Amino acid sequence: MFKHFQTSAILLLLGILPCNLAAQNLGNFQYDESKLYAETKQVNQFFRRFNGEEDKMGERLYEKDKNFHSRKLRKKYMNLLYNLDNSILTNAAKEKFNELVLDKDDPVYLEFHGGEWFCELLTVFTYGGQEHDLSLFLRLQEEMVGSKWVIDGIYFEAFYDLLKKPDNSNFNDKKFLHPLSHELGFINIFRVFNESDSLEYFANKDFQPDYLSLFFFELKKGRLEFKTVKDLKFHFFQVEGWYFELTYFNRKGYNTGWLISNLMEIDATNKEILLNYIYHE
Repeated sequence: MFKHFQTSAILLLLGILPCNLAAQNLGNFQYDESKLYAETKQVNQFFRRFNGEEDKMGERLYEKDKNFHSRKLRKKYMNLLYNLDNSILTNAAKEKFNELVLDKDDPVYLEFHGGEWFCELLTVFTYGGQEHDLSLFLRLQEEMVGSKWVIDGIYFEAFYDLLKKPDNSNFNDKKFLHPLSHELGFINIFRVFNESDSLEYFANKDFQPDYLSLFFFELKKGRLEFKTVKDLKFHFFQVEGWYFELTYFNRKGYNTGWLISNLMEIDATNKEILLNYIYHE
């Protein structure tokens, strides 16, 4: 699976391919019908199933087709899009979510180019002579012609350990430059550079470490070297008031492929908390 991910993910970073990876989503159907469902093998098809834009034969449906966005078709598909082996996904949550997105008067659809979803790509880099996991966060960016995946942020433990956001909630009476330092020509500025483990405390209280710039800098200097892709998943915030995670499951049985692995109801405050958690901020 990882070799499959590695090739596709590298192409994603180059903006050559849309996110178009293998997936299967099956349910408790008779053999002949479930076999038809087994033909779904792309992340894009997750969108089409969710929206009711693909029939049971795997054929794309368009607005002129009578079953396009069919509630009956969507209802059948929705029950196939969850990871059934996950105890976190309660029936109550799934039923409430399904009720919202399948509402007769105001149904909810996913939009591939609609924003509010992004990819978390787990990679391996060599840094300081050792291999390390590094997470890349990628988003679709619209261009004059088409769109492309771009790196929106990273999480690399080695960077976070080296360059942390300081805790400025309380005044630190040792990590500061006296307000009259200018009268002495900042002769005490040496304190800043003699205490490299606490440099951040001498920065503006609104200082935010820019790990993405540090990532590009270390790459350009040749001290950080890409090795491979380990895994990936997707985070969705497109359905108002809800969050779900899309993960690939490579296993025996019918409930495999790209499935909703986490689902939770959230408000605006919890959304920010969750985003900070995902981005390790």
